[in-house]
Amino acid sequence: MPALSLDLTPREVAELAGAPTRMVEKAIAEKALSVRSGRLPGLRFGNVADARRLLGPESVAYVALIRRLTGVVMLSRASKRDLVRALKGRDWAALKSAKIELAPALVADVGRLAGAELDRADHYLTARDRWIDSVAGIKGGLPIIKGTRITAHSIEARLKAGDRLDDIAAENPDLPREAFEAAAIFARAHPLAGRPAAAPRRAA
Repeated sequence: MPALSLDLTPREVAELAGAPTRMVEKAIAEKALSVRSGRLPGLRFGNVADARRLLGPESVAYVALIRRLTGVVMLSRASKRDLVRALKGRDWAALKSAKIELAPALVADVGRLAGAELDRADHYLTARDRWIDSVAGIKGGLPIIKGTRITAHSIEARLKAGDRLDDIAAENPDLPREAFEAAAIFARAHPLAGRPAAAPRRAA
């Protein structure tokens, strides 16, 4: 089995951290978050296969922390870069248990401040790699739930129209709920060309 991809696009980071995309873009511009160019696994056809900017999983923790600390504490650009360095390279459990000094006598409890967002990102990455795919000749190469003709964007369209995720999953008992949840997050983070991206939803 191939290794799980931990790469996330800036829009995925924003969606999972419950933050505006501009917050992620600001972190990139400030060089707190470093990007690399690459492709997401499984997405081989159509526009979804294009190379894009990718971030590591520590980006979710960083953005969630900055979102919660805004208005409470001011960090310099250097301090923000130090924070990312302290987060980088840790697995999910180590990220959630980390306590990182931001300044003398000021320590960020990452699990308390960003644990829910990290759990969400962990589950999403596993489900995205397992269930989101693009196949030549199926729906024009749009991202689909693997093994079906159900596009990720059709799931998000139904949710916007008022359908509940549990009801959609109940209509497809051979597929797990997490496949539909991953499809909805993926669709919000990768809007179709010509459609403006909706503001990311904060996790409850």
